[in-house]
Amino acid sequence: MFTGIVRAMGTVKSLRRRDGGDAGCALEVDLGALDAGALGRGDSVAVNGACLTVAELRGDGGDGGDGDGASAVFEVSPETLARCLIGAWSAGDALNLEPALTLQTPLGGHLLTGHIDAAAALLSRAPAADCARMQFAVPREFGRLIAAKGAVALDGVSLTVNAVVDHGRETRFEVMVVPHTLASTTLGALQPGARVHLEADILARYAQRLLDGGRDGNDNNGGSDGAGGDGADNNAADNNAGAAQ
Repeated sequence: MFTGIVRAMGTVKSLRRRDGGDAGCALEVDLGALDAGALGRGDSVAVNGACLTVAELRGDGGDGGDGDGASAVFEVSPETLARCLIGAWSAGDALNLEPALTLQTPLGGHLLTGHIDAAAALLSRAPAADCARMQFAVPREFGRLIAAKGAVALDGVSLTVNAVVDHGRETRFEVMVVPHTLASTTLGALQPGARVHLEADILARYAQRLLDGGRDGNDNNGGSDGAGGDGADNNAADNNAGAAQ
């Protein structure tokens, strides 16, 4: 589980496809300022919101290392590649990183599983004082999981939804991102046309399932190869934060 409070920004070092049309890939990520010394093989890390499992640590990370210059290799399954944007990443791309929660971790955002529901497209971005007002669109089937003043995670950043409206076959929603989050996550560089991972609030998933009467629906379990956001913007204090509603 995660809470959508980005702890560090990393970068893609390499993305190597395995042989076979339905094969997955190996993703190596430079962990930046993340405390790699606290990580070990098998640990979960949210990488742009997608829960991935550490298969290998390189450099000075893990086993008591200081983490300087460390990178982690994640094995990405075909299912995750199909549901996430990982396959389109290139070396040097910036990433939001958050290690899995512990029982001592403050819940500064909202509870996240790292299971990506859909890709959201940024429609517009406008300044609002020193913040940024961003409007996104998702297919309407996922829009029913989004509510005004509810929580949503975009590329692993916990945010509060300010407004939501259905528009034809899509749902459009708006979030406000505070300066600290713009500076400390990938959202700061996001421009219209960009696509991001979206994870809806877990309670909304179960509520919709109950309303559907148990009928088969979308398998919203994509984007997770592990166990395991700025809200209003929920990334608080020194962790991405503020309460811009």
